Amino acid sequence: MRRRTVTSGGLDEVLDSLVSGPPATGEEAPAPAAARPRERDRDQQELRTEFEFELPRGYVDDEGQVHRHGSMRLATARDELRPQIDLRVKENPAYLSVVLLSQVITQLGTITDVHAGVVERMYATDVAFLQDFYRRINSEGHTHAAVTCPLCHGSFEVDLSGGRLGES
Repeated sequence: MRRRTVTSGGLDEVLDSLVSGPPATGEEAPAPAAARPRERDRDQQELRTEFEFELPRGYVDDEGQVHRHGSMRLATARDELRPQIDLRVKENPAYLSVVLLSQVITQLGTITDVHAGVVERMYATDVAFLQDFYRRINSEGHTHAAVTCPLCHGSFEVDLSGGRLGES
């Protein structure tokens, strides 16, 4: 008796081949399901690992250039653990968010090397925005927020990743 390793998707093919008998000589047996390329479900969403944002005020670099647009990637367990051994965080626990944000911000305007010094020099409103943005993408998995219009009391959803608040 011949042994086969079968995945759950290939079980139907094995059962069909047992019912119809072994392939005749010269015929090629169908490839097992694991060997065939799988068709992707077009409705299935891919996992987003990087999210774009726009800072409320913007980071001003040494040359006076303002950087507002940036991108942040999802945090890994290492990103969350690394600040715990950082001496700056041990001396001042509030510094944790600075170190953490510097690890997950992949780009800020034309700056691709975002380090703790860059985050330190950001305005407090931008740091608060980034902390909330970090929480949203890593905990909730999206950058949308439900809001209510103060005038008409209508509820709707806004995307916090792009555009400045109050602008369309």
